Amino acid sequence: MEQNDRRFAVLIDADNVSPKYIKYILDEVSDQGIATYKRIYGDWTDNEKRSWKNVLLDWSVNPIQQYSYTTGKNATDSAMIIDAMDILYSGNVDGFCLVSSDSDFTKLAQRLRESGMFVMGIGEQKTPKPFRTACDTFKLLEIISSEDASEVVENVKGRGPVVTIKEDPANIAAIQKTITGIDEIQRAISKLLMENNGVNQPIGLARVGNFLSKRFSDFDVRNYGYSKLSTFLESMNNSEFQLVKLHGGYFVQEKSASISKTEIEQELIRIIQGSGGHVDNLSIVHDELKKAFPTFDVKQYGFSRISSFIRSFGKFKIKDNMIQLK
Repeated sequence: MEQNDRRFAVLIDADNVSPKYIKYILDEVSDQGIATYKRIYGDWTDNEKRSWKNVLLDWSVNPIQQYSYTTGKNATDSAMIIDAMDILYSGNVDGFCLVSSDSDFTKLAQRLRESGMFVMGIGEQKTPKPFRTACDTFKLLEIISSEDASEVVENVKGRGPVVTIKEDPANIAAIQKTITGIDEIQRAISKLLMENNGVNQPIGLARVGNFLSKRFSDFDVRNYGYSKLSTFLESMNNSEFQLVKLHGGYFVQEKSASISKTEIEQELIRIIQGSGGHVDNLSIVHDELKKAFPTFDVKQYGFSRISSFIRSFGKFKIKDNMIQLK
């Protein structure tokens, strides 16, 4: 089945979502498949929910009435969970979109995934991490709605037409503190290139994007202020990989080592001989190599450890973290 043919049950917790987000929620689901069920749960006798009426009519979302039986208890959660399980057993959908910023739905997301369902979570920045990671993918409402942020129009006298400036989300910095860090993403890509790659063979950009989405449920280039994965990767200032264009498409490739192994071998010999024929700690050798070659990184040569890299020369002996010439 094609990804865009997935049938989704969209279940929304009205107690944790504003009406202004409905359009963006359904747009996000349409990128993944078809919204077969569109239900929203809440106590519709509450005057505070009057603002929902026109929104639900415009977007054909079915309101499910759930009275608040006891003050301080959220009966909406229970109704939504029961409906989710009924829909699961009906066999009519391929995935669920759970819209809430409440961690109470963490177990539900886990259970649905155990049954083979694709689970998309959508919530605000305040959504706890357990719920985010329990989903296959998690989208932030502040981010997915920011693309249509209000625009400020400035009239510049005597300077031609009106200038339109699009605002950035005010809390973008705060949001980025709650999502997967760029350093962690870089390490994951480097590991992918090292473990699943031939000798400096490029990997397709789409494959890298799919890998990141599976590895990090909250991964979305929009969270970092970009609209394209290629632009996001190009912005990374790292010494391990680079974005290249080949045959009309984009690929990710390890950066070629700028220092020849012959130069490194000569430097290793110099370090060992200058230390009386042996060096007691490999970390000292690594530091000395970095001093001699500031861009040195064993990963550029296909290794993850300095010890394995040094052994590859065949001229050096390593024992108990000590290195010497054979």
